[in-house]
Amino acid sequence: MTEAGLAIIGGTGFYKFLDDARQVQVDTPHGTPSAPISIAEVSGRKVAFLPRHGLNHDYLPSEVPYRANLWALKEIGVRQIIAFNTVGSLQPEYRKGDFVLVDQFVDRTWGRPDTFFSGNAAAHISSAQPYCGRMRELAAKALANADATVHPAGTVVVIQGPRFSTTAESRWFHSQGWHLVNMTQYPEVVLARELELCYCNLSYITDYDVAAKEVVGDEEAEAVSHHGVLRAFSADAGRVLDMVRRLVEAIPAGFDCPCRHALEQART
Repeated sequence: MTEAGLAIIGGTGFYKFLDDARQVQVDTPHGTPSAPISIAEVSGRKVAFLPRHGLNHDYLPSEVPYRANLWALKEIGVRQIIAFNTVGSLQPEYRKGDFVLVDQFVDRTWGRPDTFFSGNAAAHISSAQPYCGRMRELAAKALANADATVHPAGTVVVIQGPRFSTTAESRWFHSQGWHLVNMTQYPEVVLARELELCYCNLSYITDYDVAAKEVVGDEEAEAVSHHGVLRAFSADAGRVLDMVRRLVEAIPAGFDCPCRHALEQART
């Protein structure tokens, strides 16, 4: 089945992207995806859209059916993914309202099914460069003239959730030099690599986590809350959508990439 070669995965607050879309339901060996996949044309090409948390924030970060989501996208012909996340900043140079093309993660989650392989069918992918470098380079060029501050790289620490960090944890993350905090980038990015899909992440900073005064030096910043994240995204939704459309237009349909050969030396 070839429905769309490029997909967008939306994060918190980002539940709809395509107008006049056709919905496709895909059954997978790993259950049902978060929501039906929407397919429509964007700038003359077919694009798929899947809200990570469901249509109405139906899944907590640890409950998202990551394997079903990625499997379903590949099943309909997707080979490149633009994943969107809302994140908190841990460093003063990463400001609220900025965008980040994440290039590294630190996994602090537990218990999430995070591989398609097991037993004598195991595979050990490399995670040295977990996000697609080719797509990230294209994205950086596409967003260079956008009306936004775009950081070309950043490390995100992925926490289990659904609770937000303690002040002590936030201070610790900051002291390690990590730039961002989020609850959903893992295991999505590594599952994409196991399926040999190219995966690029665009993160939008909505807050300064819970230790804003101590970590970022912003005396006026409020501690992160779910309502605050939704409010920040909603206030800037138009600019977010513009950034995503720029990326769609910049990612070519035809390509070769090391991501497409991730399993060649990974299988046992």
